Amino acid sequence: MKWYLLVLKKYAVFEGRSRRSELWYFVLFDILIAMAVLFISQFLRFQIIYTLYSLAVLIPSIAVAVRRMHEQPERERV
Repeated sequence: MKWYLLVLKKYAVFEGRSRRSELWYFVLFDILIAMAVLFISQFLRFQIIYTLYSLAVLIPSIAVAVRRMHEQPERERV
């Protein structure tokens, strides 16, 4: 859960690097929370809750993916 909160704290940071665990734990908790929010919004018949959650997590998701792509290139093998 700490990785999920860390990504939300750095929601607009597109520089630097993210660990593999930071990305995948964020994805795991995002899916679990999204499923819970979707279930609640379906139960209440109020779809805007899920839409707002999805929009709120969109930029942090993109930011952590971009930071993960900032990998150091492997050394050239001769």
